[in-house]
Order: sequence, then structure tokens, then C-alpha cells
Amino acid sequence: MRTFISIILYFACHLISEGQSVSYDLTNDERTLALAGQERWVLTINSGIPEPILRFRQGDDIGIVVQNNLSSEETSLHWHGLLVPNAQDGVPYLTTPPIKPGKSHTFQFPLTHNGTYWYHSHIGLQEQRGVYASIVVTPRGVEPDRVDRVDRDYVLVLSDWTNERPKEVMRTLMRGSEWYGIEKGNAQSILGTYRAGALGDYFDREKSSMAAMDISDVAYDAFLINGKQTSTLKAQPGERIRLRLVNAGASTYFYVHFATGRLIIVATDGPSVRPKKVDKLLIGMAENYDVIVTVPRSGSWEIRATAKDNSGHASVFLGDGTAREVDSIPSPNLYSMDHMLMAAMGDADQMAMSVRPDAPYSHLRARQSTRPSKKHPVRAITLRLTGDMTRYLWSFNGNTLAEDSTIPITKGEVLRVKLINDTMMHHPLHLHGHFFRLLNGQGACAPLKHTVDVPPMGTREIEFLANEEGDWFFHCHLLYHMDAGMARVFSYRKAEDPEYEPSLDPKLLLPWFFMIDGMLHNHMIMGRATVISGRENLSLLWDYGFHHHREYEIDLLWSHYFGPNLSTDLGYRITNDHLAEDRAVAGIRYRLPYLIESELSLDSEGDLRAGLGKELQLTQRLSLYGDVEYDTNTQWQYRVGINYQLNKQFGLSAAYHSEHGCGGGLSFSS
Repeated sequence: MRTFISIILYFACHLISEGQSVSYDLTNDERTLALAGQERWVLTINSGIPEPILRFRQGDDIGIVVQNNLSSEETSLHWHGLLVPNAQDGVPYLTTPPIKPGKSHTFQFPLTHNGTYWYHSHIGLQEQRGVYASIVVTPRGVEPDRVDRVDRDYVLVLSDWTNERPKEVMRTLMRGSEWYGIEKGNAQSILGTYRAGALGDYFDREKSSMAAMDISDVAYDAFLINGKQTSTLKAQPGERIRLRLVNAGASTYFYVHFATGRLIIVATDGPSVRPKKVDKLLIGMAENYDVIVTVPRSGSWEIRATAKDNSGHASVFLGDGTAREVDSIPSPNLYSMDHMLMAAMGDADQMAMSVRPDAPYSHLRARQSTRPSKKHPVRAITLRLTGDMTRYLWSFNGNTLAEDSTIPITKGEVLRVKLINDTMMHHPLHLHGHFFRLLNGQGACAPLKHTVDVPPMGTREIEFLANEEGDWFFHCHLLYHMDAGMARVFSYRKAEDPEYEPSLDPKLLLPWFFMIDGMLHNHMIMGRATVISGRENLSLLWDYGFHHHREYEIDLLWSHYFGPNLSTDLGYRITNDHLAEDRAVAGIRYRLPYLIESELSLDSEGDLRAGLGKELQLTQRLSLYGDVEYDTNTQWQYRVGINYQLNKQFGLSAAYHSEHGCGGGLSFSS
């Protein structure tokens, strides 16, 4: 009898410890939804956003069939944070073939670890349009620790939504438009600076040719939790509830806070950490946190996700009864760099006490040692995070993905990566196929993560054991930054064969955009039509006066953008000016201190032209601009004007031009 019981117990334990085969069918499709008050065509998985939650247990063997029912677009799904075989990672062209319209693909992989994860499209800007959802992997055959025991378990997927087409958002960013800042009410201006008592800081920043601090690139129409702006979840007084937070936003950092003011962090990016109590939690795009909250005795208690720039929020209420709302987070001081400098300097104590805290990294500690064996050689590299809002080119070490795509890595080494942010923006960086140790002062118990936030002008250091094979993507998970070039490929193959080049999605390398802007006045018309691709411009510029001379000047130029301070021009000029004639032209543009734009050009007739230009943002919508130029042939010419921005496309403007006189009318951009 005892032997029989032993056999039964053996097989019972064996069945518990062994995984099962679990399958899902997912369909990417198109439909109309009103996520922010207006019906829009969205992309869905199984007809929902964000749907469905994929639930597994550690050790399961997974089979997921993805059917692409999109009418004209390829698609693919990436299993964010899961350690899967290289061919199953879902990065189109690099690891997995894209799924053509009308076709399907089966992903198969074992689940080797537990935690909260998510999945999303890795093609173009589809993630912004709704292709994302969550994954929950629970341990098998293991009783939860006391701190992990809860009465309920919910997934909260945070996201941002725009009624604009994401490609139009990208085009707006590429042309350097300030409209999104105006729309959100956080564009910097001289009046705003004066009211904040920071005029000196404002002009000191301009003197150093530094762009204004930018918290968020895009103005969103809604922020969502599980696809809704507000919702309620069941909860009883006294219950402990695990909230699995997933930031699926395309470009929004969120502050998560609870009406009781107490969140207990128990896991980050999947792996468990020692419990840490926080009042507010800053969560970057693509990061995951598991937190535990306790529901008070009575009422409906708010969990709020507030966009870091305070442009909106989404809420979930736990329980029934009187609504107990959180205290709103104070708006950021756009003109002070103190908060940014605290984050950059890693002042954890000051940031923890701040009403707008930084990521809680310094307090995260793994529950067991994560230190790799000393037998593995350590190699250190530095990646500088570079880019600017002027051109909306984002890069590592000054080069975009199209310019420098690959970092070779050797299997068996520990790669230590120092990440130095040379920009005025946060960047959430995600590594595919590996967990890295975040070197945060916790020694052997450094936490494991797959995504790390690097604050403006700040530094982070990570390391990971190179224990895979093939090519793995590493990129900024601010979706528009990745699309603009802030990515690399960690390649085991490149280390073996220096001539090897990974396959990359052509749409990521050299996308092109068309834009046009100018002014139509009763005395003149000026403008520019431009095709932009990477660092290259092909532009048509025109200047036509309606006075009795009817003079015009038209330039066709090819320009190369070296950076925010330097670009070059080469092209041809056509004019009917009686003092000039058609000619070839070459020039250089340089940004001077105080953000003054300068230009120097030489034409094929031997004439030099030099110019200066400056725009002052008086209020968020009202700007004053002026420029002056001297040509050794046509002599002096200058212009001064004022513009009031009505909406994204049009403004009211008036100007005096030394050749064309006074007038007014519309400014336009598209």
C-alpha cells in the first residue's frame, strides 16, 4: 500500500511539474471604434483592444496561430519579455518573416519563466493603432510567498490613443512642428517663462543652443486602461489585490498612484523583487510592474495612470460605493531643470520624496543573486543616446539604424553597456531575447529587467550574459523614436562573420515624408515644399512679390542634415530679378547661440549671400520672426513679421518685406 501511494505521489508531482500544450488563435483585423469620442479605423486582435489576455503556466509548450486579416498591410507579433527561440521573436525580416495579408503564421515555443509580459505588433506604427495585449505566466507547482498571496489578480494595460493616423503624427514630428505642445498647453514661451520667473534660465538655455525640455512628443486624445478611460473592477474591503501593470503606450510615461497612497512593488518586467512600498510609480513605455494594494473598508478606490506631462489620465476604481479619487499630480515646471538634473545625477532620496518621482530603480532588489559566473569574460561598451526634435532623428552614438545597424556579441561573454543620454528626453530602451541586470547599487541582487528608462542627460548601466544565438533587436520603445532610427541589432552572427549584415525591415531604414509650409499674403507668397528621407532633403523654395515688379526667386535644393547645428545645400536658383540671373548655388547653414539661424552661400556667378534669422515665441500661439540677408549682387534684404497659430495647419500672419512691402494673410503648413 505504501509503495502504491508513493507511486501515485510521484506521478502527481510529475504531472504538476511538467507543462502542457496550450494553443491560441489570434486574428489581426480592422474595424471602427470610438476610443476617444470619434469613430476611427483601428487595428484589433480578436476584435478587441487590448485583447485577449494570454494565460499560461511556466513550463507550458505554446502554439499561437496568428492570422492576418488586414486588407493591405503585413503584420507580426513580438512576445515582449518572453525568452523565446530566435525565429519566434516576431521582428519582421530580422528574426521572423512578416505575415502577409490573408496569410497566417504559427509561433511555437516553451515557456521557461513566469511573470507579467505583453505582446504587440513590431511592424511600422501598428502598435499605436491597437495591436497590443498582455501575457500572464503563473508559476507551476509552487506555493506563493506570503507577500505574494492575494485575493484577486488583475491586469491593467495602460495605453495612449490619438484620433490622427500615426503616419500623420510621424510626419508632423519630422517637420519640427510645435503644434502638439500648443495643443497640450505646454509649449514654452517668453510669457510663460516670465510668469514662471525663469527668464534668465530661458535665455541661458538659448545661449547654449539647447532645445527646450520636452516631456512628451505627441498630443493624445485619450489615455486608456484596458481600452477604457474609466472603469470599475470588483473588490471587497480588506482584500489584497495584485495589479499587473503593463505600459503599452506608444510614447507616454505614466505615473500610477492609488487613492490610499500605497503601492507595494513585488515584480518588475516579470521577475520578482523584494517588496518595496511607494506612493507613486513612474512606469516607462514597455515596462511592467506587479504591485499589490489593499482595499480599505468602504468606498470605490481609484487607481489612476496620469500622463507624465499631465495632459490627461485614465482610471480604474476598485470596489463599489462612494468614489475615492486620488490627489492630482502637480503639473511639471517646464522652465526649471532642477527635477531633470536630480534624475540625471541619480539623486534617489530627493527623487523618492518628490511629488513627481523618477523610476524607483535604486530601490529594486532581486529576491536572489543574479550575478553571472566569474568564468564569463566581461566586455564593456558605451552607447550614447543622441537625437533632436528639430529634425526628429533619433540615434545611438550619432548614427541611426540605417547608418550603423549592428553590434557584434560573442556567446559566453558578459556585455556591460553604459547608456549615456545626451538628449532632453526620457528613453525607454528594450532588449529582445535576454534579461539584463540593472546595475543600481544592489550588488549581487541587481534586478533583472528587459526595459530600462534613461532620464534626460542621465546615465544607466546594464549587463547581460550573451547566452543566445542569432540577431536580437535593441531599441527605444518610444515608438516614434524607434521609427526614426533609435535602434541597433545585437548580432551573434556578426561576431562569427564580420561580413555578415542582418536583414532589416526596409520601412525602418529610409522612410520618406512630404511636407509643405509657407505664407500667402496680399503682397507676396513665400514657401517651401520638401521631401525628407533620413538626413536628406529635396526642397523647392519660392518667393514671389505681387507688387508692380512681380519679382520671383525659386530655389531647387538638395540638403544634407548633419545635426541640429549644421546642414549644407546644393542646387539651382531661378529668378527674374533684373540685377541677377539663373545660377547654381552651394551653401551652409549653422545654428548660432541663442538659436539664431545663419546661412552662407556661394553661387556660380561668384556672388556671396549671408543671412541671419530668429523666431521668438512670445506666447504659446503668438510668435515674432525676422531675418536679414546680404547678397554681394542684390545687396540688402530683410523681413520682420508676426504669426498667430490658429490650428495645426493655419495661422494668421502679417509681415513687412524690404522688397515687397507690408501685407498680411495666412501662414500654412501641411
